[in-house]
Amino acid sequence: MKALIQRVSEASIKVSGRTLSAIDQGLVVLLGVEKEDSSLDVDKLLHKVSHYRIFADDDGKMNLNVQQINGSLLIVSQFTLAADTKKGLRPGFSSAAEPILAEALYDEFITKAKNQQISVGTGQFGADMQVALINDGPVTFWLSS
Repeated sequence: MKALIQRVSEASIKVSGRTLSAIDQGLVVLLGVEKEDSSLDVDKLLHKVSHYRIFADDDGKMNLNVQQINGSLLIVSQFTLAADTKKGLRPGFSSAAEPILAEALYDEFITKAKNQQISVGTGQFGADMQVALINDGPVTFWLSS
């Protein structure tokens, strides 16, 4: 399981011109699920995402996590993170999870994040989404389970 996380001052998701979710300060989490992923990967990756210290403390150092700043998560399914880009000029998706597994683990990630008392906004699995964000820093990290 992979996540591209971006520290944001605000972000939103639209589908067909309708806003589904919007957050203020927090993290946009682009979440990619691979064939071999399981609930164990959800737990490992969610722990990393929710505890990753990338927000400034009083001294301006990246020392606080999203929970410590009372930030939010905007969680977006992103199967393209599972792409194989090593050869050629077209991505391959043979390592991406089938939609049934991917959606189940995406939903589990969301549920478990909410159970940690983190404010969570979401996209719509499998939809053509428009994600708008203001990357604060910019600060972007690639995490995996």
